[in-house]
Amino acid sequence: MTAVRGRYARRAPGEPRAIGYLYVAPALVLFGLLILVPFVQGIWYSLYDWDGLSVATWTGLGNYVALFTDPSLRGPFLHALVLLIFYALLPILVGLLLAAAMSRVRIHGMTFFRTVLFLPQVLAMVVVALSWRWIYAPDGLLNSVLQAVGLGSLAKPWLGDFNLALPAVGLVGTWVEFGLCMVLFLAGCQKIPRELYEAARLDGAGPLREFLAVTLPALRPEIAVAATLTIVAGLRNFDLVYITTGGGPGNATAVPAYEVYHRAFETGQVGSAAAVGVSLAVLIFVLTVAVSRAIEGRRS
Repeated sequence: MTAVRGRYARRAPGEPRAIGYLYVAPALVLFGLLILVPFVQGIWYSLYDWDGLSVATWTGLGNYVALFTDPSLRGPFLHALVLLIFYALLPILVGLLLAAAMSRVRIHGMTFFRTVLFLPQVLAMVVVALSWRWIYAPDGLLNSVLQAVGLGSLAKPWLGDFNLALPAVGLVGTWVEFGLCMVLFLAGCQKIPRELYEAARLDGAGPLREFLAVTLPALRPEIAVAATLTIVAGLRNFDLVYITTGGGPGNATAVPAYEVYHRAFETGQVGSAAAVGVSLAVLIFVLTVAVSRAIEGRRS
């Protein structure tokens, strides 16, 4: 006991001590009860063929094998990967373009433009989904504008077309996410030393060369954060699909999160829904870790 007291007494103020675990214990307990326990329970359910009411039947890994062999289960995951182009890739590219332009040119009312461009990020997704469902409607704003400018032949039932419904939903995700990326990149641009730009200009670099040689490498941490946030948002997308298309037409816009709800609460396939949910969680974890390591790993 005396030795333990002496060891703690020799530590400098602020040095981590065992008592620190007591401070984080309540958060760890809540995390375990609200996240880990349901996740383990979901893994257990995924090993059964169960409708939620009757006696469950053991299927082992059968529900996971079906993810590769059943097109109705494989399709939502392919749709989610397609949506990542709209939820992650396009917002990052648009955000980089806007941040590079805004950091080079002084624009009056910059705060106003930042607020307007970031506004979709703070709107409730239900509001966003209802607004865009009206815009995409056959008699909605988009078709009305096309007809007004003489492009009525391009007017379509955007959310009812098998080929256009998924990109139409994805563009809504681009509209929501690019403001977040832009704000992150603008904050990152402010920490880049001006001397680097001056040195690049002395070497004869133009705006594009400055962006590729100075701005882009310096924004790697912000790009990693933006990629992680947008990938997670794209893969767990549910409310936008549920309100705008309900997974249709057919299964053209079904995504894993919607498939979990559809199978668990509408068709009574709780075991299959649990397998989809567990697989989605693993996919999100693997993709976010891989992207972060790929972007930030080079920096280190």
